Amino acid sequence: MNLAVLDRPIETVRLVLRLVSEADLDGLFSVHGDDEVTRFIPSITWACREDAVAWLVRNAAVHAEGRARRWAIVEKGSERRIGDCMLFNFDEGSSRAELGFVIGRKDWGKGLMREAAQALIATGFEALGLRRIEAFADPLNVGSDRLLRRLGFAHEGLLRQRSVMKGEVKDSNVYGLLRAEWAQARSV
Repeated sequence: MNLAVLDRPIETVRLVLRLVSEADLDGLFSVHGDDEVTRFIPSITWACREDAVAWLVRNAAVHAEGRARRWAIVEKGSERRIGDCMLFNFDEGSSRAELGFVIGRKDWGKGLMREAAQALIATGFEALGLRRIEAFADPLNVGSDRLLRRLGFAHEGLLRQRSVMKGEVKDSNVYGLLRAEWAQARSV
């Protein structure tokens, strides 16, 4: 799997997705520094610059190992960082990866994450040749459930007590999107 194809920026009508860098940290602080926004993601809510830098270091490590790519979602024109998204847990033998995303509260309900995720999904299926993209979401995360279904993901079940996140045992809804389903939905 040639992950280098993921290192180029991805453009949509309103957004640019580019690999996250230190230059994005100040802009992403309003996203990752908000307890309500980070409620359903595994990383801690940033309280200081050191938290942001530690997050970036962890991302750089999984990037270097070929396990993930994370993009800052940047609003065209303003250069405002509104969130980030990622493809991770690449499984080359199964042509599969996972999708993750977070967007700042200020931008909820504007369709921006849907736009970013659609571009990322297209990149995964077209540039990487993935056969399947998966996503996992807390059953209480109504926004993610709604977004994943709008993106064409099928709800495939519930994994009880799947993970421990921020000290709490969590269930996870499982979602899957197949390349054939995505291609069919795009042709309609």
